[in-house]
Amino acid sequence: MSTKTSSATVVHPPAAAGAAIPQAAFDAKPLWLLLALMAVAAPLVGSGSTWLTLTVAGLAMGLIVFIIASGLTLVFGLMDVLNFGHGVFIAFGAFVATSVMGGMADWVGSGSLWANLGAVFAAMLAAMAVAGALGLAFERVVVRPVYGQHLKQILITMGGMIVGEEVIKVIWGPQQVPLPLPESLRGAVLLGDAAVEKYRLLAVVIGLIVFAALLWTLNRTKVGLLIRAGVQDREMVESLGYRIRQLFVGVFVAGSALAGLGGVMWGLYQQNVTPQIGAQVNTLIFIVIIIGGLGSTLGCFVGALMVGLLANYAGFLAPKAALFSNIALMVAVLLWRPQGLYPVTNR
Repeated sequence: MSTKTSSATVVHPPAAAGAAIPQAAFDAKPLWLLLALMAVAAPLVGSGSTWLTLTVAGLAMGLIVFIIASGLTLVFGLMDVLNFGHGVFIAFGAFVATSVMGGMADWVGSGSLWANLGAVFAAMLAAMAVAGALGLAFERVVVRPVYGQHLKQILITMGGMIVGEEVIKVIWGPQQVPLPLPESLRGAVLLGDAAVEKYRLLAVVIGLIVFAALLWTLNRTKVGLLIRAGVQDREMVESLGYRIRQLFVGVFVAGSALAGLGGVMWGLYQQNVTPQIGAQVNTLIFIVIIIGGLGSTLGCFVGALMVGLLANYAGFLAPKAALFSNIALMVAVLLWRPQGLYPVTNR
C-alpha cells in the first residue's frame, strides 16, 4: 500500500517545471554575408592599405545611413506608418547644424579637439531637438488622420516633405549652404599604410552607440517592452492602464530626432547641405529598410553596412557600376530572402 502511494506521489514533474523555454537560434547568415562582401573585395582591390581605407569609409557611410534610416525603421516597425516625409527631418537637422556651427565659429575654427567636438555635439543636440519638435507637429497634423491607411500615408507625407522643403528655402534660402568640418576633424590618421579620415572614425563610434542604445531600449527596458507589447495587443496594454498613444507619439518623435542627427552627420560627410538633401537620401533609406526587412533594427543595421561597403568598393573598382550597385544589392537580397535579411515576424 505504501509502495503504491509513493509511486503515485512521484508523478509530478519538477524537472519539467524548471526546464528552460526554448528560444529561436540567432540567424547569423546575414552577418556572414557582410563579412564575405569584405573578403571578396580584398583581392579585387589588391592593396591592403587601400582595402582598409575603403572598408572604414564604407562602414562610416553605412553607419551614417543607419542612423538616418533607424528613425524610419522605428516608426514603421512599431507604428506601421509609411512616412515618406522622413526626409524633411533630415533636411531640418542639417540646416539647424549650419546655423549652430556658424554661431560657434570660434569653437569650430579652434585647434582644440574638445572645442571642435563641443561645437559638433551642440549642433547635433539642437538638430535633434528641432527635428523632434517638428516630428511631434508632423504626427499630430499630417500622420494622425491617416493611421492604418498606407496609400494616404504615402501621399500626404510626401506632400508634407515638399512643404517642408519650401519652408527651409524661406528660412535659409534655396542655395547650397556649406557645412565644413571643424579643424581637428579634418584630414586623416594613418593605420599602417592606410589613411583613414578622422571624421569617418567619429561617425563609426556614434553609429555604434546609436545602434547599441536602440537595441538596449527596445529589448532591455520597460518602455521598450510596453511598446512591443502595444504593437502586438494594444487593447490589452491599455487595459493595464498604460497610454499606448502617448508611447507611439514618443516613438515618432524619437525617430524624427534620429533623422535630425543623421542629417547633421550626412551634411558634415558631404560638407554642404541643400534643401533637397532629405529627398536625395530618401531613396537610399528605403533601399536599406527593404534589404534589412521592414521594421527590423538589426536588419537595418546590417543592410546599411552592406550598402555603404558596396558603394565604396564599387566606386573604386567600377565607378559607373556604383550608380546602380545599391539597387543590384537589393535585388540580390530579395531573391535570396524576399522579406529581407531579418524579417519582422508580425508583418
